Amino acid sequence: MTREELREHLVRTRIAGDVATSRENNLDHYRSLALRDPHYLFGLDISEDWTYADVLALMAKAAGVVADPEHREGQDTIDPERTIDAIEAMADRVAEVLGGGGSPRVLVATGHPTGLLTIHMALARVAAEHGATLMAPAEGRVYAGGGFGRKRHIRYLDDVAMLDDRGAFVHTHDPGPMRAILAELDRLGEPRPDLVIADHGWAGAAGEAGVETVGFADSNDPALFVGEAEGKIAVAVPLDDNVLPRYYRPLTEYLIHRVTRDL
Repeated sequence: MTREELREHLVRTRIAGDVATSRENNLDHYRSLALRDPHYLFGLDISEDWTYADVLALMAKAAGVVADPEHREGQDTIDPERTIDAIEAMADRVAEVLGGGGSPRVLVATGHPTGLLTIHMALARVAAEHGATLMAPAEGRVYAGGGFGRKRHIRYLDDVAMLDDRGAFVHTHDPGPMRAILAELDRLGEPRPDLVIADHGWAGAAGEAGVETVGFADSNDPALFVGEAEGKIAVAVPLDDNVLPRYYRPLTEYLIHRVTRDL
């Protein structure tokens, strides 16, 4: 798929372009981040300098949402060109890690099992095929944080970490599971990952801990873009994170082709 073909696909499936996430929802989340609501920080400890206006300006630059602060309701957008630029930057970073020699340690995780899981599983397979060691620390560990009201477990499916709730993988923004994974590695005296590929709190907590991290984020999830601006997240890819999983296939193929072309 060419860049232009991918662009057309992103717009047609609303992965980018006129996305389903409303302007009201975006602005509400930007305000919440500016107020340092932990639910929207994704485990990142961001500078106190970020105001609501700053977050909106960053999201206009990094994701392509409407920059006008007076546009307060209705349709909002993700610029497909910015999505593709970030996909290419992510691919280049993954390829650099995989092509660096040895057997790099890679940890893959998602808080969006109904959408982004398909991309993460494909990236995990490619990483393994090109010599990476896919990590699965703290598997089965009980996790009771985040105000869930009941215990959940860290579980891996095809080397992708998620939270399991009585047999069902669940959506989560919580950074706690990634913190638990890193703490387990530290407790055992084992090295941390060379690269984390993730989203939501899985990515934010890894980036805050100083682990090289690339991730995906929706237009209403500004934390990873703020983390990228502060140098804690290597690459944040703007996209709608919950369209039909099959819609991500061309994006995934484009990403993997760029990862593997020089390996």
